Amino acid sequence: MINYLQRKYALSEKGAKDMVRACITCIFSNIGLMLPIALLFFLTSDLMGGGVPAGKARIYIIGTILCLAIVFITTYFQYNATFFATYTESGIRRITLAEKLRKMPLSFFGKKDLSDLTSTIMADCAQLETASSHWIPQLIGSVISTTLVAIGLFFSDWRMALAALWVLPIAFGVVLFSSKVQFSLNKKQMAVKMACADGIQECLESVRDLRANNAEETYLQGLDEKIKMVEKRAVITELGTAVFVASAQMILKLGIATVALVGGVLLREGSISILTFFMYLLLVSRLYDPLQMSLQNLAAMIASDVQCERMNDILSHPVQTGITQLSNQGYDIVFDHVGFGYQEAEQVLRDVSFTAKQGEVTALIGPSGGGKTTVSRLAARFWDITKGKITVGGMDISQIDPEHLLSLYSIVFQEVTLFNNSVLENIRIGRKDATEEEVITAAKLAHCDEFAERLPQGWDTLIGENGSELSGGERQRISIARAFLKDAPIILLDEATASLDVGNESKIQEALSRLIRRKTVLIIAHRMRTVAGADKIVVLNEGVVAQQGAPEALLETKGIYHTMVELQAEAQSWKMV
Repeated sequence: MINYLQRKYALSEKGAKDMVRACITCIFSNIGLMLPIALLFFLTSDLMGGGVPAGKARIYIIGTILCLAIVFITTYFQYNATFFATYTESGIRRITLAEKLRKMPLSFFGKKDLSDLTSTIMADCAQLETASSHWIPQLIGSVISTTLVAIGLFFSDWRMALAALWVLPIAFGVVLFSSKVQFSLNKKQMAVKMACADGIQECLESVRDLRANNAEETYLQGLDEKIKMVEKRAVITELGTAVFVASAQMILKLGIATVALVGGVLLREGSISILTFFMYLLLVSRLYDPLQMSLQNLAAMIASDVQCERMNDILSHPVQTGITQLSNQGYDIVFDHVGFGYQEAEQVLRDVSFTAKQGEVTALIGPSGGGKTTVSRLAARFWDITKGKITVGGMDISQIDPEHLLSLYSIVFQEVTLFNNSVLENIRIGRKDATEEEVITAAKLAHCDEFAERLPQGWDTLIGENGSELSGGERQRISIARAFLKDAPIILLDEATASLDVGNESKIQEALSRLIRRKTVLIIAHRMRTVAGADKIVVLNEGVVAQQGAPEALLETKGIYHTMVELQAEAQSWKMV
């Protein structure tokens, strides 16, 4: 049962146990609400028999107080077991999803949009939070408590019990029969909601380009269509659910009519007393009201299967694992007949072999799309290769836990990611336990002081979402400062100076030359002057190593490297006429 609930509703083990506890408290709460009816039955029986004896009056008073106490106690425990436990589990679920995402290979994120993942962690978790607190325990509690009451009714008078209860399996059957239809409707609704969310996010991220190209009106027209489609699908989904739920609720109401009809016939025949007839009428009116809500809860539970499926898609996805003990002997990076593709049918790398030695700078160059960035990211195990082997100091990186492996790397990407925090804290990402003096020293090596000290609050100035308050070159320098601060034995540089002007580029390259001493350096560059001082050049073309060797040797071979050097020399001499 616990395992089933964990799989079905993406719960932790504690959350599944709490849900069982919540269902049990709902059962007792519902039974507790039935006790006043039993007390009323006996009181009415005494009143119709000539009055309440003096000795029984005290019993009824005490019974009333006990009923109120039982209702209060069971409701109290139900509230704690459903709402408080659910909110705790909702936090656990979000953290679990975030932890799972943290350990996933980047290939997963290539298949998912950011808005989709954000919706799963926020909106889908909120939906299941409501399901766990309002729908599931109440439904299960109502069904089980109704079953227990039904057994008692059959012992009292099976004919009246049958007249009261025959509608229940039919009503619930109607809603259950619609499960596939509702799941399909909710899945389609979720698809258009995600398309709309993607459109809104894309619009916000590209508003500058849209405005620059006078494309805002055209784009917003398309976005407006997506919003209208969300509205349309919501109406269709609600209508599809309402058809089945409203029909089931109408069937449920027939039970009152059959109780009155059968009870009237039996009363006329003298088979039951008027008190029994009155009790059944009172009971079904109390019984059907919560069951009507249970039918809505059942439909809502079926609808939440879409959210559960989306969360389980994350929770069931394989993660990158490995041992935490590093066994490398040195820091040479060796690619041994490596093959890789982002999609199974398309290979980006086919047979790549080279060695980036410790204490040397190995430059990756080649035409766009040749696999340079892919090689650098495979070296850090951002993805897992499909063929061959990559080792660091003789250690197979596919067997090493990614987080422990990355302790060996300092990485500067071409696309810098910054946080809406201070300059200091953005640099401190490189090493969280660094002192303020160490952070500032690293920042000065990357020449961050040239702009940071001019900011309104200096080093403590908030730089906006993804560094929106800074220029491209300033953002790049913060990224380089992180690498200085981490000071790892392996350096990966992906166009590290691409966003810098000539003056700053020279300063940064001078600082980088101090950073990379005695380390393994893998650098990606498109400017041939950037790699002219490399110890080794690896030319990648169409997923294979086309050339490799020292720059001087490659220039003499008249191959791709020689051609790229000549083309860039021509481009630098170009001028407008």
